[in-house]
Amino acid sequence: MQGVATADAAILDAAERCVERYGLRRVSMADVAAEAGLSRRTIYNRFGDRATLVDAVLERAADRFVAASVPAVDGRRTLAGQVGEAAVYIHVHADTADSEGLLATVLAASAPILVERWVEFWQPRLAAAELRGELRPGLDHRRAGEWIVRLLLSFALMPSAAVVLDDHDDIRSFIRDHLVRGLGG
Repeated sequence: MQGVATADAAILDAAERCVERYGLRRVSMADVAAEAGLSRRTIYNRFGDRATLVDAVLERAADRFVAASVPAVDGRRTLAGQVGEAAVYIHVHADTADSEGLLATVLAASAPILVERWVEFWQPRLAAAELRGELRPGLDHRRAGEWIVRLLLSFALMPSAAVVLDDHDDIRSFIRDHLVRGLGG
């Protein structure tokens, strides 16, 4: 089973490089096969079709991005602090071409997997916030998680009229003062 995971990872690595080079809409199975040094048949055998391969690339990029944010987010003790750190993290990484470079592609693709991963990411943090008394009783954590995700994605996608996006403390105070309180009691 280890060989299967390694082969899939090598194909996904090649597919990511192709997406970065050609763009999400223009990448082909032939491009990925050539980049991976494999036959197109092998790529089709492993992933079935182009859509499945692209979804796997987007899912892996979303998972990697979410996992990379954990140290910054979990370094804060309150939900407001955690959401503030996530907002800073997303804003900082939205336009980078480093290891999270596919975030822009995931965002541009409106990939549902990113939203789902982030909603799941917030569930234990919302449960902990409820235990600390930071949330109003009976708040639907799944809906609150989606609200947080939609808010956070706006820091990557929208310009600001009142928040200085290059000032991380301003982002944090904006979250703390105006947004997270809506979840409280």
